[in-house]
Amino acid sequence: MKKVGILNSGGDCSGLNAVIASIVKTGTDLGYQFVGFEKGWEGVLSPMMYRPLGRPEVRGISYLGGTILGTVNKGRFGAKAAEGGGRRIPDAVLQEAKQNLQAIGVDGLIVIGGDGTLAGAEQLCQMGVKIVGVPKTIDNDLSATDRTFGFSTAAQVVVDALDRIHTTASSHGRVILVETMGRHTGWIALRAGLAGGAHAILLPEFEFELAKLVEYLRRRQRQGKASVVVVAEGAKVGGASVAEVLTAEQEVHLGGVSGYLMRQLEMAAPGEFEMRNTVLGHVQRGGTPNSADRVIAKSYGCEAIKAYHRGEFGKVVVYNHLHMSLEPLDACVGSLKRVTCDTMEYVTAQDLGIFMH
Repeated sequence: MKKVGILNSGGDCSGLNAVIASIVKTGTDLGYQFVGFEKGWEGVLSPMMYRPLGRPEVRGISYLGGTILGTVNKGRFGAKAAEGGGRRIPDAVLQEAKQNLQAIGVDGLIVIGGDGTLAGAEQLCQMGVKIVGVPKTIDNDLSATDRTFGFSTAAQVVVDALDRIHTTASSHGRVILVETMGRHTGWIALRAGLAGGAHAILLPEFEFELAKLVEYLRRRQRQGKASVVVVAEGAKVGGASVAEVLTAEQEVHLGGVSGYLMRQLEMAAPGEFEMRNTVLGHVQRGGTPNSADRVIAKSYGCEAIKAYHRGEFGKVVVYNHLHMSLEPLDACVGSLKRVTCDTMEYVTAQDLGIFMH
């Protein structure tokens, strides 16, 4: 029986366990054994961290949030590609990973991750390691696929929060800013803001004019209306992102835009608005995946091991036009899917009079 390794790396995401369980269940019937590498790529490097994964080990995990294997979004294998800039992993690190896999009899890997994780997988694949990728990001911004698991759950968390924010905003006549995840793209903010009845939605893709936002809020206040503003963490105020920090791993860290914007609004219109801000943060990552994410995560897992079984290495499973298919690894990294003016949710928000920019 061939032994296949499974690893996930990068941020955690609702639906990861469903992917893992589906790979193991489908692959076991195809005659494979599995090991799960812990803490992402770090588990493949010395000292290795891994454990056997069979049907007993994955029974009952599909509804659990997070990942039973643990994960990291930094380390020796970091190869962030898109907005953070690409990095070539040292050949010595790649060789160590390849030799470690051979030493424990692993035939190849199924790698679950986002842009940086898949960029690392592409480099290891170039060294001759058999790899099939599964795209993972709550931001839904990987260019090669229409939908990633975890996005639907993250958006629903924001919608649930907005349902509660509306009642307190209207009770006090306040302007409340709700900050969501979304460093480079605003899919979570847009989908959740539209579904949750936000009055303004601010995205990284579109610069907005502070003066226009002030006038919009003034107009609502004259009508006796409270306002809920959804702002993605990567939204640009005055043309720049807020709290941008570039680490040694070339990872951009953003945050605090809602508080900063609130202060800018106060300076532009002193004393006119009673304002509060709420940063939802990592609650968007955690918790039980909803039904949509469970189904698509299971489909990704099944398709990944079937692709491996067919020998279609160097490919990533993608979901487009209601069907699963495969794309080359190098076509799935280095670019992002962005909200545009003809995006369905954007057009609908504009039609409804929601302030966008």
